[in-house]
Amino acid sequence: MTRAWLFAALLVMLSTQGYADERRLGRILAAKQLRVCVWPDYYGISFRNPKTQTLSGIDIDMAEALASDLGVAVRFIDSSFARLIEDLTGDKCDVAMFAIGINPQRLEKLRFTRPHLASDIYAITTRSNRRIQSWNDIDQPGSLVVVAKGTLHEPVMRQKLKAAELLVVETPHVGEQEVQSGRADAFMTDYPFSRRMLETTDWARLITPDSTYHVTPYAYAMQRGDDTWHARMERFVADTKKDGRLLAAAKRHKLDPIVVLD
Repeated sequence: MTRAWLFAALLVMLSTQGYADERRLGRILAAKQLRVCVWPDYYGISFRNPKTQTLSGIDIDMAEALASDLGVAVRFIDSSFARLIEDLTGDKCDVAMFAIGINPQRLEKLRFTRPHLASDIYAITTRSNRRIQSWNDIDQPGSLVVVAKGTLHEPVMRQKLKAAELLVVETPHVGEQEVQSGRADAFMTDYPFSRRMLETTDWARLITPDSTYHVTPYAYAMQRGDDTWHARMERFVADTKKDGRLLAAAKRHKLDPIVVLD
């Protein structure tokens, strides 16, 4: 009798969990609020102005457009690439909208929409660095290359680098400091973040790959297990590609070179 009761209770719990996983869209509509995780240090994507504390970027625009389509308010929740999986699986937000690079590690834990952006990897060094003059100078003995923990650049550079030393730091800001101070030679980043370095500093110098190095598609991420919510997000991305809202937002934030419209 006890085993039968436990088995029945387990079935009820599992079925209830499955039902809960399938009703996120209903909860959003009932609460009239969409919770969106963003990384507030991502220039052109979801950047918080340190003076005004206002958020701007392509994915801020797109999150507001999504909320408008749903007829709800949007609530932005600070996150990061290091906390991305924990924040989504812990139900801290309904969707992460800060140009999430799709890689195998994240695919194991999360579900993605179709890509809306795609970026290769770039390097930032200083104007005074004599060691790094071209892309081929990066992976050489004696070079110290920096990546931020939790970013897609960490696993890629671990695999790619053969001769240079790799330093993994907690945040991109620390990576910038390591390069600016001369303790490291290059900070590996993407197109949006490299734009920030060039536009907001007087010491940064961009090193671009001679050919395609490692292009990563960027998309929106969410918990696994909710087909209805995923389908609604896919429809939103498809609609904004078709009606021009995505391209318009990309142009506003100077990201049209990396926008994906197909």
